[in-house]
Amino acid sequence: MRTDTRTLSPNTQESIRRKAVVAVNAGMSQTKAAEIFGVAQKTIWMWLKAFRAGGRDALKSRKRGPKSERGMLKGWQAATICGIIRDRHPEQLKLPFVLWTAGAVRQLIQRKFKVRVSERTVRRYLARWGFTPQKPVRRAYEQNDAAVQRWLNEEYPAIRVAAKKERALIYWADEMGVRSDHQAGRSYAPKGKTPVIPGTGQRFGCNVVSALTNRGDLSFMVYQRGFTAAVFLRFLKRLVQQALRKVFVIVDRHPVHRSRAVKRWVARHGQRIRLFFLPGYSPELNPDEMVNQDVKANAVGRKRARNRPQLMRNVRRYLSRRRAQPDAVKRYFHEPSVRYAAE
Repeated sequence: MRTDTRTLSPNTQESIRRKAVVAVNAGMSQTKAAEIFGVAQKTIWMWLKAFRAGGRDALKSRKRGPKSERGMLKGWQAATICGIIRDRHPEQLKLPFVLWTAGAVRQLIQRKFKVRVSERTVRRYLARWGFTPQKPVRRAYEQNDAAVQRWLNEEYPAIRVAAKKERALIYWADEMGVRSDHQAGRSYAPKGKTPVIPGTGQRFGCNVVSALTNRGDLSFMVYQRGFTAAVFLRFLKRLVQQALRKVFVIVDRHPVHRSRAVKRWVARHGQRIRLFFLPGYSPELNPDEMVNQDVKANAVGRKRARNRPQLMRNVRRYLSRRRAQPDAVKRYFHEPSVRYAAE
């Protein structure tokens, strides 16, 4: 029976090598020696070759693991690589990658420190450093980092102070379009066979505008036509009527939000409402984006609507249930990118 000598201690391995070589040199055939010592015949041949080239010293056990520090990163080098992965993108470093894959990190290590490692070693490094593969969040090239920091450090804190002074509620608002062919989630199926789900071949959709507060309030309006100033004003009027006090509404820089009609109406009703604008190309700063993702994933992606009226009913029912769950609405503010708005 063949034995896996790799599981034996180094001293035992060395003893087997020497006994096998002595036996063959004493007249035993390599085939018989392989059978007796539980190894492959090729292994016996390699031991004999090593013995004839280097004598008994060639059969000695050697220290396991890396033979040298070649291919190993020092602590300061590992810290440098971690910092680069956290703060930069491969494209910024002119690496031929969009994402930080094991291959990208391997090239980075080689370029930065002239150290060659395998992708398998890179994956072990990344796991040791606390990095895991994750689905990235898309961020626009046009986003102004300085404007984002100014919003986080100056503008929003000032809005919060003003709201407290004027006893106003801060609402975060946004709009979205949903389609009948949106699909979310995964389904178990036999390996190699893509699961098939039934659904209409027609394409239809509807639109939603919503607003929420970090206290758990949620308002929404589901409609069919496109997003216009008239639609937005209808929603703002409802919001003002429902609120028992003044409202501050934070929105993105969509042209409708900044239209003349909206500006005039807000100016006329300044005692009840004020409008504020997020930095451009920064949807991740708006907690209402979490509502949008929730609706698309659960009210649309996991339910098959046969027509537009049914799709609109599904969305309304789902948002109505959410509105009756203030704690669930508050959890939208737990996402790291919008946690600043939770206070």
